[in-house]
Amino acid sequence: MDKSESQPPIIDIIAENLKNLRQEKKLSLDNVSELTGVSKSMLGQIERCESSPTISTLWKIATGLHISFTALMEAPRAEATVVHKDDLKPIIIEDGHFRLYPMFSCSKSRNFEILYIEIDPHTESYSLPHDPGTEEFITVYSGVMEIQLGDAAGHVIPSGASISFKADQPHTYKNTTDHPVRLSMVIFYKYMPVLAV
Repeated sequence: MDKSESQPPIIDIIAENLKNLRQEKKLSLDNVSELTGVSKSMLGQIERCESSPTISTLWKIATGLHISFTALMEAPRAEATVVHKDDLKPIIIEDGHFRLYPMFSCSKSRNFEILYIEIDPHTESYSLPHDPGTEEFITVYSGVMEIQLGDAAGHVIPSGASISFKADQPHTYKNTTDHPVRLSMVIFYKYMPVLAV
């Protein structure tokens, strides 16, 4: 069976995971709002599947609750899983020009997640600081990407090269070229995130 047919829509998965996590931690919507900076009404809409959260909102929730980014999006999987990018529904930002595919999520036995990312030409995306100690490991497979950390000068990463950096600071991904960028990203959490499932 096609994996996309066997899983519920991503908005339903996020709603269920957020609700379960809140109940496990005995948090009210008010509590979660105070921890994350996301309004109570928005959190309620997410739990009721009335709103599809932006990537910025997901990062705020993940950071505020000290969970991994993909913990909110992960549906139960078998112990051995082959993941096909075409079977995944990407997180789409920057008017569709930045597409993030959650290939492997954190689990009880690993405190990292692997993402596949496509960045269209002349596109950039800003990311908020993650939890202290978080690191990102990026390998560019095609195109040329630039990473800007805080206000420092950017690092240019060509195809076939990799970069690692501390992600507990503001950082921006840039594709200033006329060609698309394809990359793999590993996000390593120094402290084991709380899983939502």
